[in-house]
Amino acid sequence: MLVYGKNSCEEILKQGKDIKRVYLERNFKDKVITSLIEKLKIKPVFLTKYELDEMTLGNHQGVAVDVLEFKYADIDEIIKENGFIVMLDHLEDTHNFGAIIRTCEAAGVDGIIIPKDRSVSVNSTVMKTSSGAAVNVKICMVTNLAQTINYLKEKGYWIYASSMDGTSYTSEDYKTSTCIIIGNEGKGVSELVRKSADFIVSIPMIGKINSLNASVAAGIFIYEVVRQRSN
Repeated sequence: MLVYGKNSCEEILKQGKDIKRVYLERNFKDKVITSLIEKLKIKPVFLTKYELDEMTLGNHQGVAVDVLEFKYADIDEIIKENGFIVMLDHLEDTHNFGAIIRTCEAAGVDGIIIPKDRSVSVNSTVMKTSSGAAVNVKICMVTNLAQTINYLKEKGYWIYASSMDGTSYTSEDYKTSTCIIIGNEGKGVSELVRKSADFIVSIPMIGKINSLNASVAAGIFIYEVVRQRSN
């Protein structure tokens, strides 16, 4: 997997794991990144800006790192006492996924769960959009979300699915083990997942638009959990 952009590559280099090759634009001068490369004793491959443009699909900022494919965590790695998990129900937009990963990392979420089929996965765009946060967040890929929800319940988690017709998200108590579910950008939370949840929660819509971007909604829910737990 090719990771590009200064923030994403810096996080990869800080980890220092699974790095196959580093590409730098000629005359690249970011001292933080070059010092990390030197520390790891990696000999970078120098390319022209055009060559890096051809290699990447976005703003590479003069650096790209070829790493092994992303390693997904096992579900039991993210289950904790009074834990906090975010589940994404067949999210499709890589930019939304990257933004949610970044928010989860900033908020100290224990892990993210995504389904194996018909869903976003961790790729170069997600790494770039998350500013490398995906390196520091445990992400689980599961076969069946409903079965995973039942497993989380067995482990003491309360499940909150976001939807337009639920109770206000601020009226619930998230101080015990909590899993927040964010639905697909167009269809929302699927019916089977909705039925498996303990609570349906909503963000009040006052304006004429009746829904929020998935990453924005996730951020609001996540920081309500953080707010309650910090009091």
